[in-house]
Amino acid sequence: MSQVIVLNGGSSSGKSGLVRCLQAVLPDPWLALGTDTMIEAMPAAMHSSAAGIEFAPDGTVSVGPEFMAMQAAWIEGVAAMARAGARIIVDEVFLGGAGSQQPWQRALDGLHVVWVGVRCEAAVAEGREIARGDRIAGMAASQAELVHRGVTYDLEVDTTHTESLECARAIAARLR
Repeated sequence: MSQVIVLNGGSSSGKSGLVRCLQAVLPDPWLALGTDTMIEAMPAAMHSSAAGIEFAPDGTVSVGPEFMAMQAAWIEGVAAMARAGARIIVDEVFLGGAGSQQPWQRALDGLHVVWVGVRCEAAVAEGREIARGDRIAGMAASQAELVHRGVTYDLEVDTTHTESLECARAIAARLR
C-alpha cells in the first residue's frame, strides 16, 4: 500500500477538494499536508519578503532563499512522518516543474509514492479563483501548465469537467 500520494497542480485546480474526497474514500486515515500548510506556518514577515515568498499583482509567485531552506526542511519532515508510519497526501504546486519534484523524489526515496498530476483548464481554474476570493487574480492561469513541465506522474486526473469524488476514486483504484 502506498504511504504517500503527491498531488501536483496549479492554484485553483481542485487539489484541496480532491484531498478531502481522498480522505473520505480511502479505507485508512491519511494526513493532508501541503504547500499552503507550510506557508500558513511561516512567520507573516516572510509572506511578502524577497527572502521568503512574494505574490506579484499579476499572480506570479517568487520564492527566496529563506523560503527554499524552510521548504527543504518541510519536505524532509513530511518524509520522516511517512517513514514513521503516517499515510500522507501532499497538496503541492511545483512552480519549478521537474526541478520542484526532484527534492520530493529524493526525500521520499524508498517509500511507496503515487505521483498524481491534477490538471484543470486555465479558464476553469480562473473562474474558481474568482469564486474563492482568497487568491491573487492570475495565479491559476499562470500556473495551469507551468507546474506540470517535465514532471513525471503515475496518474493524471483532470478536474475541468470531472468531479473531485470521481478523480479520488480513480486515484484510490491506482493505490490497490
